[in-house]
Amino acid sequence: MGKSKIYTRTGDQGTTSLVGGIKVKKTHARLEAYGTVDELNAFLGMLVSLIEGEELVCQLRYVQHKLFSLGAYLATEQEQTALCMAGQLSDESVVYLERAIDEMDSSLPPLKGFILPRGNRAAALCHVCRTVCRRAERRILALEEDGVCELDTNVKRFINRLSDYLFILTRKLNYLTCSDEIYWDKSCK
Repeated sequence: MGKSKIYTRTGDQGTTSLVGGIKVKKTHARLEAYGTVDELNAFLGMLVSLIEGEELVCQLRYVQHKLFSLGAYLATEQEQTALCMAGQLSDESVVYLERAIDEMDSSLPPLKGFILPRGNRAAALCHVCRTVCRRAERRILALEEDGVCELDTNVKRFINRLSDYLFILTRKLNYLTCSDEIYWDKSCK
């Protein structure tokens, strides 16, 4: 088997193919959505490189695999191409995040207000991941709102729960390194 070519030149005119071969512009809403999911996955890869605990690394690896599934889902025009099994998100993937959130949250002090994004290097990067996740959620929801496609409920639930997971993970990462949480000074003094 020969080495595959990295460049194909098929996108030189500003188009690309969805799963199944349907050509769309590279500025298409679907590409914005799954491109943002890909960006989130890349930031999570950086985050994993900063975390030492095997349990958290395994959780993030799970999330990265699910984000690839989400990307496959978003890249498939299901009215013309059947969705592959790998592109489906199940109730289990949402429950997995909820359990991880509950477990981490139970070990943390109660939240007293809005906290500033900061902390140790991993926690600060996790805040970046959380904000990219929120943007991905907005891009995904816009697909349905703009009539591009109807979204599976688990897609919406997973991406929403993921940002919650990332918020709790930032708190956990700061807690593990005894980094203080700085609460928003609402007085603006």
